[in-house]
Amino acid sequence: MTHRLVRTVAGGALLLMPVTLITTGAAPSPAYAGDTGVEAVVVDKRPILHPNATKFGAYDPYGDFSTQSGLETEALFLPWEDVDLATLSVADEYALQRKRKLLITIEPWSWNEDRRLSADDLRRRVLAGSYDANIKAISDVVKTLKSPVIIRWGQEMEDKSGRFSWADWPPRDYIKAYRKVADQFRKDRPTVQIMWSPKGQEDLEKYYPGDDYVDVIGLSVFGLQDYDMREYGAPRTFTEALKPGYERVAPFRKPIWVAELGYEGDANYMQPWIQAATARNDQFPDLKEVIYFNDRDVIGWPFGLGRPNWRVTTGSGVN
Repeated sequence: MTHRLVRTVAGGALLLMPVTLITTGAAPSPAYAGDTGVEAVVVDKRPILHPNATKFGAYDPYGDFSTQSGLETEALFLPWEDVDLATLSVADEYALQRKRKLLITIEPWSWNEDRRLSADDLRRRVLAGSYDANIKAISDVVKTLKSPVIIRWGQEMEDKSGRFSWADWPPRDYIKAYRKVADQFRKDRPTVQIMWSPKGQEDLEKYYPGDDYVDVIGLSVFGLQDYDMREYGAPRTFTEALKPGYERVAPFRKPIWVAELGYEGDANYMQPWIQAATARNDQFPDLKEVIYFNDRDVIGWPFGLGRPNWRVTTGSGVN
């Protein structure tokens, strides 16, 4: 899994339209591209930003949002092992110039798959304090950043698929680890906000660390047309995908974000998502911001559907 630490974020109106796919080199005219057989349909599926509605941010390692306005949050991912923390300062400068917040997702493992521990080994080592120095090292850098910062640690902890080695721990062990991380960041940077970020599935409430340890709740919401047809028998809308998780976390009475948003399908499937993602919806009064995950998924989806490409500008859905 590879994530660049610096992501650019942006928003704006989006139209589904055919454009010319340029392979390499200087951009030829559309007529030239068509004559050489490289014309292809590429869609730009970034969410439409609605005035005075849900705020918008993005994880954008390719810079697809770099020239747009209207972005509130610059999102990034980093592991707590094998990472160059100096990159955080680069992201901070980028966000500061654009008056954006930083949402920093910290994944408690290495992105080198050969160095990853089993879920049980990771849990035991975290609880034993073996990674306290890793937490402190990141916190020491975060306290120097000038942009507003939100820390998101150990996301989707209730997921039972085996995707993350910090997920599906005994709830009390996860809560203990989460609180340790939150305490360190708050000690070093009192203004930091802490995001608790379940996937939105059943039993997420067992992992709730308490009101004092949650400033913001973040959910994951993805829409893949081929998956919807196999799993639900019909395409789902953004509202239908968000509603179950939203209703599970709403009783905590915290601001709610979609911390990871993505969708992929044909134009008829995606257009409602494009329109609805940041539109005000009375069903979700506590939804404050959505963060688009502008990259290909790192894990293959069920039914042999491959790794969906959530990127807003692309000519390929899965790989």
